[in-house]
Amino acid sequence: MVDPEVLDRIAARRAELDGLEQQLVKQLDQVRAERDELAVAERGLARMSERIAGERAAGAPTSAQVGGRAVLLVPHRRDSPDETALPGDYRRILSIVRAADGPVQVRAVGEELGLEVEVRGKPEPLRAKLVKLADRGWLHKRPDGKFTARL
Repeated sequence: MVDPEVLDRIAARRAELDGLEQQLVKQLDQVRAERDELAVAERGLARMSERIAGERAAGAPTSAQVGGRAVLLVPHRRDSPDETALPGDYRRILSIVRAADGPVQVRAVGEELGLEVEVRGKPEPLRAKLVKLADRGWLHKRPDGKFTARL
């Protein structure tokens, strides 16, 4: 006959192992779910990389999704010294600044583009584009807030 104490120990160990098995199954499910999420992210990244590479090869301006909206990316001048890499509205702004006799204000560029520069706040998106061109090395922003073309 088997000792009842041994049977109790076996039953306790079996219950302990069953609990451990449940924990491991739960952890395995979490690991598998995270791996599936990573696989989806990798596929999305691969598609986006292919699209960006195709657009760059075609010379088209690159766009991305930011906050659910399509946004054109402005390359750094050192990465793409050819201004055809810029979106059309940025190329137009750059040509206006280059055609000016000297440093230009945002207002002057806006007038040349036909914007309502007298209306408060209307020139601000244009100012942001000029600053972006300056930040990326296409223009120079002077301390007085005027812009000049880089040579």
